[in-house]
Amino acid sequence: MKRILKFSAAFTAFLTYAGYAMAQGGPAEAGQEVPLHQQLKIQFIDGGPPFMTPIILCLVLGLAFCIERIIYLNLATTNIKKLLTSLESALEDGGIEAAKEVCRNTRGPVASIFYQGLDRNEEGLDMVEKSIVSYGSVQMGQLETNLPWIGLFIALAPSLGFLGTVIGMVQAFDDIQKAGTMSPTVVAGGMKVALITTVTGLIVAIILQVFYNYIVSKIDGIVNSMEDASISFVDILMKHNTKSK
Repeated sequence: MKRILKFSAAFTAFLTYAGYAMAQGGPAEAGQEVPLHQQLKIQFIDGGPPFMTPIILCLVLGLAFCIERIIYLNLATTNIKKLLTSLESALEDGGIEAAKEVCRNTRGPVASIFYQGLDRNEEGLDMVEKSIVSYGSVQMGQLETNLPWIGLFIALAPSLGFLGTVIGMVQAFDDIQKAGTMSPTVVAGGMKVALITTVTGLIVAIILQVFYNYIVSKIDGIVNSMEDASISFVDILMKHNTKSK
């Protein structure tokens, strides 16, 4: 995660420097088509680096947290049917210790929850169920790690954009007061800053919101799988304990 954050900070600094350098090169010649990346860099400078840099930083850091969560959740996804079948076979052939070994060799929160249940098997099924519920809450908290940060950047990006809008409007009215006239040329600069920062903040929020909803739906799917698998696991363990008596 630290590497992702370092890369995000370096990437943001690069965007700021590159955008400034491209803007210093001046507009394209008449009739020459401006590439999309160059247009974005020019808009970055026109919007004002003091306002645009924090918004872009929200995008980069937000995407870094989103990518980290998506990778973690994909690694946490387990083939539940295969795991339950392996556990049932292990219980029949080698007992509780063999089932524990299967859980140790399987990644993901479901296998960790099953291991905690197997570890409490000697204390009775009631303790197994309590252990599953308690440790399931812990695993759910780990699945939701960094979600508040993503939500913060979703809220912060448009807020920073609106802040740039207000400051741009103040600048426009200040220019009007200094010029003593309502000429469009006088207010164009401040209005441009206001519009660009608002649009950028909203775009950043929309992008992060899409990733946020995907991550939340992924977490809900994993949690539902955990709950269904826990019920099947308790049934399998109960059958094994009944046969062992």
